[in-house]
Amino acid sequence: MHFTPTGSSWINQVERWFGFLADQKIRRGAHKNVQTLEADIRAWVKDWNADPKPFIWTKTAEEILDSLARFCRRISGAGH
Repeated sequence: MHFTPTGSSWINQVERWFGFLADQKIRRGAHKNVQTLEADIRAWVKDWNADPKPFIWTKTAEEILDSLARFCRRISGAGH
């Protein structure tokens, strides 16, 4: 279990983990059937659990809010 910063959700960490799985195994793989896909996923999970990596938040809340503000300024008036 890893500390989740105030204001964030544990579900974000779960979603990120599934993102790693999708990026590293599912999208890059060539699976001829469900059984090979399942075997690859199980092997990836086993490897992950053998050497787990903590999720490290690299931006502060202020940096995230600043980035969001810049994005909002960029799209304002864009006809959305």
